[in-house]
Amino acid sequence: MIDRLDEEGIEVELTERGQLENFVRANVTQYIASQRIPLATADQIMLARETLDEIVGYGPLEPLLADDQINDILVNGPTSIFVEVAGVLQKAQTRFIDDDHVMRIVRRILAPLGRRLDESSPMVDARLPDGSRVNAIIPPIALDGPSVSIRKFTQKHLSATDLVNLGSMTRECLELLIGIVEERRNLLVSGGTGTGKTTILNMLSQFIPKDERIVTIEDSAELQLNHPHIVRLETRPANAEGTGRVSARDLVVNALRMRPDRVIVGEVRSGEIIELLQAMNTGHEGSMSTIHANSAKDALIRIETLLAVNGYDASERAIGRLIGSSLDVVVQLARLPNGRRLVSEVVAMTPTQANPYLMKTLYRAAELVDPDDTGGQP
Repeated sequence: MIDRLDEEGIEVELTERGQLENFVRANVTQYIASQRIPLATADQIMLARETLDEIVGYGPLEPLLADDQINDILVNGPTSIFVEVAGVLQKAQTRFIDDDHVMRIVRRILAPLGRRLDESSPMVDARLPDGSRVNAIIPPIALDGPSVSIRKFTQKHLSATDLVNLGSMTRECLELLIGIVEERRNLLVSGGTGTGKTTILNMLSQFIPKDERIVTIEDSAELQLNHPHIVRLETRPANAEGTGRVSARDLVVNALRMRPDRVIVGEVRSGEIIELLQAMNTGHEGSMSTIHANSAKDALIRIETLLAVNGYDASERAIGRLIGSSLDVVVQLARLPNGRRLVSEVVAMTPTQANPYLMKTLYRAAELVDPDDTGGQP
């Protein structure tokens, strides 16, 4: 097909997709007829579509990217592809021909971005034009062949009503969270991978008063805040020469010079936690972020660890006081075995001199309440 395009002088990048579709369909039909290949009409149409995907799209990934029910696409090798649907992983019927086929599609993803993936740089993060996040890692680091992980970006974010109807939270929990946002309390959304942290952050941001100025900071722009006054900042990795990197910490420092009412960090995972906590402590009430942790207590321990490994030189007591006085509320998310995501608990920080991490439970999901737990009463 590529030879035929060359013969006709058709430049793929400059030709409308409809014209390419017609050309590919006609040539596939002609080839099947000339070779006398017994193919049903439906199979001919599928072959033409897959051929077009190979020429102008992302090959076998195209139908998975087009399926709105799929949240994650995980390529573990040419014939081992998994997808996540409604929080549950399942093996997809899609497959690549071989490792070279996977590499060809990855390089097509990276080409417009000027990113490289080779033996000297075997890992890369990228983003598709629709905003979906892509991570690729290749041999010799990946032992079983090229591996690709795609977290799909969705334009349709769940509203507060949707989350209540889906059972992710109760109406009482929603009203509690709205009150927390409107009262400008500093909030951390905690949860494991795929628990819906970005979804909750998007939903909560809808209740920020319209007369406030928001600055968001993300590694990969996923937040879709419906707000009239917002400045979106995104980190930048180093270039091929190893220079030009702009970290989340750099952006938080810069954001504080931009007169924000609230700073929203998509996820804290490094030194930006130092600047964010200090911002929360110095007049930027109502700021928000997310963190990977399995419980509210684990989230605080993880913040302690991030502070320590990023050079925050202070005593354990001083670190505890900083965290306890900066954070007001931790919203913990969980994912049940059936794939359902939910707000498992909402806790308020009530620090005391003796215990800076003292917490008060404001809400706990009914599914996680122990019926035998009498709250310490006989």
